[in-house]
Amino acid sequence: MASVLEICRDLEKVSFAPGDVLLPQGQKTGCLYILVSGKLEVLQGETSITFISEPGSIVGELSVLLDLPHQVDVKAVAPSVCHVTRGGREFLGSSPELTMMVAELLAKRLKGMLGYLADIKSQYEDRKDQLGMVDEVLLNLAHRIPRK
Repeated sequence: MASVLEICRDLEKVSFAPGDVLLPQGQKTGCLYILVSGKLEVLQGETSITFISEPGSIVGELSVLLDLPHQVDVKAVAPSVCHVTRGGREFLGSSPELTMMVAELLAKRLKGMLGYLADIKSQYEDRKDQLGMVDEVLLNLAHRIPRK
């Protein structure tokens, strides 16, 4: 299987300085970014979620796939270079191999979150306050059908 960077090698490259925002929370850009070099930070409001520095990492896929505004900010924290496709959904449609890689990425994230949520549930299952309702909240989230 080809690597993400090989599949995206002909896409436009964009450079970002520290502090530049690639994906603004609450806006819909339709862009997918593939990190070539540098370091990105993912933020939900003021809360730092993670840092991304692995070449070939993809950001913007949730917004593109769900046709929704970005749920997080993604910004450069070091000089960074990314491939960009401004028509992310169309690009994924034209590249089944990349689409499968995105699906695998999302499955790995979901697997990690499920483990994390199960751990939270086990830590708070004996509580009688709102933290004891973790299982009910998780069940509702798992079966929630998003509105368009």
